[in-house]
Amino acid sequence: MIINHNRHIKIALTYFLFAAFLGVVLRFFSVTVIPINYKFLVHTHSHIALLGWVYLALTTLLYKLYLSNLSLDKKYRNIFRFTQVTLIGMLLTFPIMGYALFSIIFSTLFLFASYWFAWFFFNNVPISLKKLYSYRCMASALWYLLISSLGPWALGVIMNTLGVESIWYRLAIYFYLHFLYNGWMIMALFGIFLFILESNQISLSPKNCRRFIWSINLGIVLSFFLSTLFANPPMLLNFFGGIGGVLQLAAFGILLNECTKKKEKMNSVFSPFQNRLLMTVAVLLIVKMLLQLLTAFPYFANLAATYLDFTIGYLHWTFLGVVTLGLFLFLDYFELIKISRKTSLLYFIGFLLTEILIFYKGIAAWQGLSIFDGYSSVLAAASFLIPLALLLLVQKGNSTRIG
Repeated sequence: MIINHNRHIKIALTYFLFAAFLGVVLRFFSVTVIPINYKFLVHTHSHIALLGWVYLALTTLLYKLYLSNLSLDKKYRNIFRFTQVTLIGMLLTFPIMGYALFSIIFSTLFLFASYWFAWFFFNNVPISLKKLYSYRCMASALWYLLISSLGPWALGVIMNTLGVESIWYRLAIYFYLHFLYNGWMIMALFGIFLFILESNQISLSPKNCRRFIWSINLGIVLSFFLSTLFANPPMLLNFFGGIGGVLQLAAFGILLNECTKKKEKMNSVFSPFQNRLLMTVAVLLIVKMLLQLLTAFPYFANLAATYLDFTIGYLHWTFLGVVTLGLFLFLDYFELIKISRKTSLLYFIGFLLTEILIFYKGIAAWQGLSIFDGYSSVLAAASFLIPLALLLLVQKGNSTRIG
């Protein structure tokens, strides 16, 4: 039985829909009394969004691009099914108990599922594909996924020894998020993009491709230090973190310059809609990198640590903007979903409105200003546009071509 990639993506989108609705519910906590534990819902929302949506979408793409023609469907299907057990387990246990025995068991099993997939991928990709620059990005992405898992493992030890109030508890969470977002997700998106170029015989300069890969990887590693600045470490870490931020911008500049030279060929590869989506993701990524670089300066690092809305806004900018819109672009390109202009616009408006409102609240708190009446209701209403767009996307997915 052949793997139905479209169905797997529809499952990933359904998880995203659940996470988005939970996000709306979380917004309504500031509007009305809801008889549910807020922290438990936050855990559910974040785990299902990052692991249910992004992880499944990326691993489905990785399998389709590199392994789908190698008669490995049965082995991959076993990994996929085991992953579903862990995700459904988290979806059912986190809202009821938060971090407790069964939710920890399922989230731990997910880590083993990711190890299983990484081992499966590394051991089965043909040698000919391993020579591609896109594969080097993919390999780096998967290594970052594995490295990020050190954070959750460390959390258990820290909770039982130093306690949740320890800075090491927060550092373990930031370690996990940094290498998950900036490593696994962003590098995988770069890898998919390069795979498309290579598949269409759009050759970039080998020298600049190597520079890009070295710069982006070194930048990702060094910029982790920006996540430690809330603990007031030695200024040297600000410097290392700043170098990491600059290296990521430089790497993106190298790639952007190479793509500009091949603009005409790229226009023939992507549809006009996909080109607009690609440019949108590029702009969002540049803003994301600049915001990250700002925190190398102590004043802005303290600002981000003091006003949580800035951190939430940055994380949502990365996840809902760069990562999700990047995935929409590639899933549409490979015909795993069909995104209409209206649906993408509805999603983007919801994303942009919520980001403006979140950063507005942070700026107001920073400047000692009062926020307008009904702010929480407006934010909750704006947030509803995102699951509405996803609902339309999932429903439309029923009529997409099976791949």
